[in-house]
Amino acid sequence: MSTKVLVVDDSGTMRKIVIRALNAAGFRDTVEAGDGAEALRVFQGGDVGLILTDWNMPNKSGLDLTRDVRALGSKVPIFMITTEAEKGRVVEAIQAGITDYLTKPFTQDALQAKLEKYAKA
Repeated sequence: MSTKVLVVDDSGTMRKIVIRALNAAGFRDTVEAGDGAEALRVFQGGDVGLILTDWNMPNKSGLDLTRDVRALGSKVPIFMITTEAEKGRVVEAIQAGITDYLTKPFTQDALQAKLEKYAKA
């Protein structure tokens, strides 16, 4: 069974870039959300096995989404894909419960390496 991946970013272009990278890595089952609030609704709909989220978004940030998903008791892997690379911010995200971190712009190889550790295509 393949992992359903939820891609969360307020930029439609960035969602397409991430989904294209996921497809190239063999992940075909993807769903999209434009912010953390929408993503939480999609996640609660069930069946999501991996979340790739941006940090800075309107309505609900990726950090708040991570906290909400963890508050539900979920252990689903959550990758933060963001331009936020300052050490204090990374620590904050880890404390909130993210699984791993990828800095924009990312390479296909970098994403592939993270995916191989946590999910099956």
